[in-house]
Amino acid sequence: MAKDKRYTAAKAKVEERDYAIEEAFTTVSSLDKAKFDETIDLAVRLGVDPKHPDQVVRGAIVLPNGTGRTTRVLVFAKGEKEAEAKAAGADIVGGDELLEKVAGGWTDFDSVVATPDIMGAVGKLGKVLGPRGLMPNPKLGTVTFDVKKAVEDLKAGKVEFRVDKAGIVHVPLGKASFGADKLKENFTSLVDALVRSKPSASKGAYIKSVNISTTMGPSIKLDAVEVRNTFK
Repeated sequence: MAKDKRYTAAKAKVEERDYAIEEAFTTVSSLDKAKFDETIDLAVRLGVDPKHPDQVVRGAIVLPNGTGRTTRVLVFAKGEKEAEAKAAGADIVGGDELLEKVAGGWTDFDSVVATPDIMGAVGKLGKVLGPRGLMPNPKLGTVTFDVKKAVEDLKAGKVEFRVDKAGIVHVPLGKASFGADKLKENFTSLVDALVRSKPSASKGAYIKSVNISTTMGPSIKLDAVEVRNTFK
């Protein structure tokens, strides 16, 4: 009942219209809070057809204010790179034994980094890591010999984004406790990254719609025209 009352109260503060960027983040920060620090989620519908490989939008970015959550980072590495990963703050580091453990279905981690020399073995974990979006990828900076930077970026709030089958990108922007200014800064960096990732095959309006919402709250629709004009 308390949940329903809180949602109803929050819904009453959100009008059925397009919000200016500044106003949207002021509004989402003013909504009644749950008993936990809710995540602010961003959903952007893009003018792409993900069925075509040349229109798939994917990338990663370190949010300026982080995500507000602790990321457990696993690193597949050997020798000096294993020591480098541990020194950088990786939570789990290892080689063959760790590969076997993950192959058995263990996935108590949030992100995975691997050095190129071990990716042949890591690739065999596709059935375990793939469905969870955890497979390391060189384009996302998670297959690299620079494990120090990879781990530090993930710990600092690096997020990955990828358009789904419906042409929508879902990404967490941070926590409700961040406040409007920090959430807007994260939003600015993320949308800028999306625009820079626009496929050349995408025609017409690239950003179709933009919505933000709290974990337990209503969605707030942003003015897509303003967003397109701001991020060109």
